[in-house]
Amino acid sequence: MKTRTSAALLVALSLLLVGGLLGCSLSPWLGPAAPATPTPSAAAPTAATPSLVASTRIAVSEESAIVDVVKRVSPAVVTVINTLPPQRGFFGAVAPEAQGSGVIIDPSGYIVTNNHVVEGSQALSVIMADGTKKPARLIGADKYSDLAVIKIEGTNLPTAELGESSILQPGQIVVAIGSALGDFRNTVTMGVVSGLDRSLDTGEGYNIENLIQTDAAINRGNSGGPLCNTAAQVIGINTAIIRSSGLGGDVAEGIGFAIPSDTVRTVADQLIRTGSVVRPYLGIESMAVTRRVASYYDLAVQTGILVTSVSRGTPADQAGLKAGDVILKLDNDVVDAANPLNNALWRHKPGDTVKLTINRAGRELTVEVTLIEQAG
Repeated sequence: MKTRTSAALLVALSLLLVGGLLGCSLSPWLGPAAPATPTPSAAAPTAATPSLVASTRIAVSEESAIVDVVKRVSPAVVTVINTLPPQRGFFGAVAPEAQGSGVIIDPSGYIVTNNHVVEGSQALSVIMADGTKKPARLIGADKYSDLAVIKIEGTNLPTAELGESSILQPGQIVVAIGSALGDFRNTVTMGVVSGLDRSLDTGEGYNIENLIQTDAAINRGNSGGPLCNTAAQVIGINTAIIRSSGLGGDVAEGIGFAIPSDTVRTVADQLIRTGSVVRPYLGIESMAVTRRVASYYDLAVQTGILVTSVSRGTPADQAGLKAGDVILKLDNDVVDAANPLNNALWRHKPGDTVKLTINRAGRELTVEVTLIEQAG
């Protein structure tokens, strides 16, 4: 942006200079000079100058802010190397590696990354911004938020500050930093906040919710790296990109997602303190009701969450839930294929009493359930 503006200024100054030189060299051939009288055209260059200078200042200011973000945050960004269990191949057992990114949030070496970056690891290590390689250990992981915390040994390590994602606005400039494709350490891309409160279906019975959507390029290997605001605060942890709208669907460009820093702060704190995230437990197995499911099980409703089994002694069992019941609401939250039961459940905590609206063989009724802590 600065380069274009500087080029424009150079061209404008060159033209003015050339025009002046041509005027001087041709004046003897054009006859005596006309009397020096003011004309309207003489004011045009003067009027354009403030606008040109203003746009230059804006460009320089924006560029300086981005450079400052990178200088302040990059030292805390690491490449996370996940060594997976050996796989036997033609030349013997080989331990494959997966790579992602992470960001140091504590000077003693706690690093936030994605669960899917460290999942299934046999060993973990990180490459620091200066190229130093260090062994790391897993502190805790939470697949439902796709967050994990790992730790390296050290003191006074460079850190990045977690900002407040709750005050983000669409259109804000953001900067993503990470190990693009696993090889290009501390790659920097810039974009804007494209949307807030997005939800992604994991295909495993739950959605990752409240995500930040951005058009800052997030490539494979960027997962786990920070998404920053222009104050050099981490306002998200990059987690996913959408490449198409589905099988044979439209190709997507510039659609990336980050876990908001407010979620990161809460989850990371629990993982560091206890190694796990406390969530409430109902005690059922279930599936989303579709037309096909409704037809197969001869259900009285076409939507909701079908209870397929109830574990003995659990809150659901004690409340009288039965296999074949269809849950329609948890408190005031509608639950169905688009609104997973788990996400509504996780808005509560162990010890809360919730009301379930269910359909049982065509009859609608309400039951109260007191939630307990989910084991493990």
